[in-house]
Formats: sequence, structure tokens, C-alpha cells
Amino acid sequence: MAPWWGQEARVGGVSGGGTPVVVKMQTPDWAISEVPPSPGSPAAGGKDGRGKNARQITWVLLLKAHRAAGKLTGAASAALSVAAAARRRVAAGRTDSDSDADAPPPPGEESPARFYGFLRGFLLLSVLLLAADVAAHARGWHLVVGLDDVGGLFAAGYGAWMRARAAYLGPALQFLTNACVVLFMVQSADRLVLCLGCFWIKLRGIKPVPQTSAAAGKGADDDVEAGIEEFPMVLVQIPMCNEKEVYQQSIGAVCNLDWPRSNFLVQVLDDSDDVVTSALIKEEVEKWQREGVQILYRHRVIRDGYKAGNLKSAMNCSYVKDYEFVVIFDADFQPQEDFLKLTVPHFKGKEDVGLVQARWSFVNKDENLLTRLQYINLCFHFEVEQQVNGAFLNFFGFNGTAGVWRIKALEDSGGWMERTTVEDMDIAVRAHLKGWKFLYLNDVECQCELPESYEAYRKQQHRWHSGPMQLFRLCFMDIIKSKIGFWKKFNLIFLFFLLRKLILPFYSFTLFCVILPMTMFAPEAELPAWVVCYIPAIMSLLNILPAPKSFPFIVPYLLFENTMSVTKFNAMISGLFQLGSAYEWVVTKKSGRSSEGDLVALVENEKQSKHQRVGSAPNLDSLAKEESRPKVDPQKKKHNRLYRKELALSFLLLTAAARSLLSVQGIHFYFLLFQGVSFLLVGLDLIGEQVE
Repeated sequence: MAPWWGQEARVGGVSGGGTPVVVKMQTPDWAISEVPPSPGSPAAGGKDGRGKNARQITWVLLLKAHRAAGKLTGAASAALSVAAAARRRVAAGRTDSDSDADAPPPPGEESPARFYGFLRGFLLLSVLLLAADVAAHARGWHLVVGLDDVGGLFAAGYGAWMRARAAYLGPALQFLTNACVVLFMVQSADRLVLCLGCFWIKLRGIKPVPQTSAAAGKGADDDVEAGIEEFPMVLVQIPMCNEKEVYQQSIGAVCNLDWPRSNFLVQVLDDSDDVVTSALIKEEVEKWQREGVQILYRHRVIRDGYKAGNLKSAMNCSYVKDYEFVVIFDADFQPQEDFLKLTVPHFKGKEDVGLVQARWSFVNKDENLLTRLQYINLCFHFEVEQQVNGAFLNFFGFNGTAGVWRIKALEDSGGWMERTTVEDMDIAVRAHLKGWKFLYLNDVECQCELPESYEAYRKQQHRWHSGPMQLFRLCFMDIIKSKIGFWKKFNLIFLFFLLRKLILPFYSFTLFCVILPMTMFAPEAELPAWVVCYIPAIMSLLNILPAPKSFPFIVPYLLFENTMSVTKFNAMISGLFQLGSAYEWVVTKKSGRSSEGDLVALVENEKQSKHQRVGSAPNLDSLAKEESRPKVDPQKKKHNRLYRKELALSFLLLTAAARSLLSVQGIHFYFLLFQGVSFLLVGLDLIGEQVE
């Protein structure tokens, strides 16, 4: 008798005129394992039933084995890919300590070398301890207290290590662990409060509302009807330095702003030391001058003060006194045409408002894993941190670009200063101490691009985290002596500087990269699982809420943020103790990416241009062809790097993960394993832009 799944089954019903409905069902032999046999059927017992069940179980086991083999094959393939990439990186022979120039390293560069030496020594010690623990566990010595009854030099040494661990290392490590856990909880509470504040803003619909004016909603061609006085005089500044990839699109976007051309002036502030780049930028400015735009080209031969010095020099021009507001756009920013109409009206009737900041959006957030993880971080920064601080405190750190300043506020605060590498945060703090208020517009966006290589991102983060510590040293007494209220002083000193700029990188690096591995070799000190896994997971979930489409990246985001803690910690120490690398300024590398809409608009503007290209004005087609050709510089080639500190921490964490298996640490093993792999991938420069 054939099994029921191979026969025609009659359904108890009729179709149309009463004909029974016949259904042909074909099911694989192994599917019977999903259906319980009916009592008395051959499948429930008997010789035929036992044969059928044996075949079905065999099929199920083969299917599971096939799936397991597929997963193992995928894991092996991934491991081989990582190994091949590591072999290529090692063969290239370039590390983060190699300099592209022949100049000697600046003073203070020995500090990172000492930091790397500490990590290397720590790694060597952990490997020795792992070998000793494995040998001791193999002999069962970890179950013997003191090892007094066991003879031999190794037993005596291991016993002394256990006694010292219990008497000295364990209590000291536990004290440091508890202190870092307290800091971790304080920072988590701050983040939770910020998220609750953002939720309240969304719930109540809180946002800055400008006063209505006759010019609202009208174009620049309606100046006569709206009244030219409705459009204040605006100065637009574009500071740049060797920005060959992005100068054209940024200048074009600014020159197309919807504002009466008689009421705004564009300053292109070029600090380029490359002659070709300077010539191209100057030609682009001359092109827009022929289009009728009020635009000036300023070039500094000596780059004193970097960006701050560039802006300071531009503000010293005599004609600046004719303008009421100044807008700053970095070279890779592309504002929408209505940017000024959405921001400048917020100053009307609010004489105490000194800054209106717009939000950033990113044209390349999906370019690679690195840009996606940056996007998650910056979404939380803009959506939560800046929006909450702007709504409830009227203060936040100026982002350095896509913001409109009242020139009177800049002058009252002392103007741009070159004393730190975060001139934007510097001017914001000084303006806040003078009583000026800031407004943040979360619904006004300005497009820019994210660093696509880990090298560029690492240098950017070093500057962003060393500069605040320099500034804190310089302005601490000014904050204490200022006339602002107590809670504003508390917010500046504790929350803005100490908690978010110093404590966060300190505990993140110390807790997850130092203490956690040490607790594996000194089990007397314990780091609870909720500190290792659950609270960080909740905080990462809160961080990712402003970018809900990035939810699948929550685990890589958590691991990557811990990986970046070594760079942020090193930068924080450099800025706090005024080491040489704290004053390093490296322009973030740009790729010149634009959105599809920007490219279409650029082509249309070129077709509708009223003036014929003459002389040496650049042509888009020829430039595009020239950019598409591979350029080989025999003296300086693009390459990936090996990052020594990240690699040292990777091996340390993987060694600690192996040690945790001896103590059956549970969740600690998985965290150490995945975090070690994360450090390994970053150390091999396998995240972000890849160079073949």
C-alpha cells in the first residue's frame, strides 16, 4: 500500500455541479517526520513502518548535515578571505607608524609609541599567563588551594601567582572595575535622558518657528514686491584646502542659493598649496563672476592657524561691516537653494540669537560598512544630542559648517582663534559664556559626504577628540568666572566636556579593552554580564533609533564603537596633556560624490549657461574624462595600512577569549571573541574603502 502523500485524496466537498474535488499531493519521503502517524498505521509500528522511519530519519540527518557543511564552508571561505587580505597587508609593509613624508615626526609623537609598547607588553604577558593557565588546568592545579602539597618549581610559581592574585591584583582590579562601572552607568543615564528629551520633543512637536515675513515663500525675483529690506545682507564663506574633488559642486551649490544677488557675497577662502588646484578653483570663481554672482577668491600662501586662521583673515576684510550674517560651508557641503530662506528668518525679532545650525545629510551613507556606521553615530548626534540641547538649553557645539552666525555675536565673543584644532567648538563656548543663544533646525538639511576610508576617519576622530580637551584646559577658568547660571556651568563642565568628551572614551577603552581581558586572567575580579552585554546592547539600540533602517547593523555598530575607543582614548590623552599630536591638523580626504539630483542639476545648469566658455575656463566633459583616467604617482601611491594598536588589542582580546573558556565565562567569551575579530578587521584596514 502506497503512503497517503503519494495518492490522490478526495476532499469532502463538491465543486460546481457536484463533482468531487481531487487534489494530487506529492511530498518528499522525509516530510513524514513533521506529521505524527495515526494509531494503527504502518508508520506507527510494524516492519514497513520501521523501514520508512529509518529512511526519513536518514534524510533529515543528511539535510541538517548539508546545512551545517554549508555554514562551515561559508565560515571557512570568510576566514580564508581574511587570511588572504592579511597576507596582502603584511606584504605591503605599511603600518600606521610609517610617514609619507621624509620630515621627522613632530614633538610628542613618542607618546603613541609608548602606548603601543604598553599594549605589546600587555599582550606578551597575557600569552604567557594563558600558557601557564592551560598547563595548570591540564594538571588540575586550579582546584588546589595554594599548591603547597605539589612539588616542583612551576607549581610553586603558579601557587605564588594565585596567592598574589587573590591578595593584591583581584581587589585592586575589582575596585577599578567598580569605578568604571559607575562611570558607565552615569554616561548611560545621560544618554537615556537625552533620548527621553528627544521623545518629548517629538511628542509635543517642539521646534523653532521663525517670524513670518513678506519674503517668506517668494523667490529672489520677487524682490520688488516683497521689499528688498526683507532680505538681510549675508556673507557666505567656503573655506577649503586642496579640495580638488569637491570645489566645483560646492561653489556651484552656494552660487545657486535663492537669495537676491545684491544681498549676498560669496568668499572662496582657498588655503591650497597645490598650484593646479588653486588655478582650477580660481577659474571656477571667475566663471560664476561672469554669471553675475558676487563672488570673490582669496588665497593665503601661509596657512597660519589652518581653518580658524583662514576664517579670521576673511573676517578682517573692510567690506564685512556691510553684512549682518555670515554662513559657513565646508568644501564638501552642498546646500539646497532655499537654505538661506529656511535659516536666516529665525534671527528676526530675536536679538539674543547668535547661531542657527542646520542638520547634515550624507550622499554616501550606503557606500560601505564604515560610512553606514558613521551615519548611525551622526544621526544620534543631530537627532538627539543637538536637538535636545538646542530645545532645552539653547546651547550646543557649533559643527563648523552649515550654520548661520550673527556677525555681531562673533565679534562680541572675540572672533576666530587658532589656539585649538576645534575652532568651531571654541567660538560656540565663548559665545555661550557671553549669553548668546543657539537654535538647531532638525528639518533643514545640508548635504555632505562621510570619510570612506578608515585612515581618513581615524584622523578626523583624533582631531575631534583631542581638540575638546585642549579647549577644556583653556576655558575652564573662564567658565567658572562667567556670569551664566549654575546649571549652565554644570552642563558645560560636567556634561559637555567631562562626561561626553573625557569620561566616555576613558571608560569605554579601560572597561572593555583592559579590565575585561584582565578579569579573564584574574577571576577574583568579576565584571557582570549585564555590563558586558545587556546595558551596551540597550544603549546601542537607543543610538540606532534615529536611523531605524540601520537596525541590522546594531551588533557591528556596538563592536565598532568599542574598537574606535582606542583612537578616541589616545586623542583624549594627547589633548589633555598637550602632546605633539594634539596640534595635528589633517584635512579629511574627500571623494567628491554627489547625489543623482545634484548631477542632473549641474548638467542642466551647464546647458543653460548664458555665457560661452572662453580662455582656460574648465569644461565639465573634459574634466570628467580626465578624472576617469588612472593617475599614477611614482613617488606616492595609495595603499591600505596596518594599524598596530588595533592589531595588538585584537590578539589580546582573542587570547583573553581563549582563557575565558577555561573558566566557563559564558557571554564573556562571545563578547571577547567578536570584539577581537572586530579589532582584527579594523587593524588590517578591511573596513571602509579598499585599495587593490
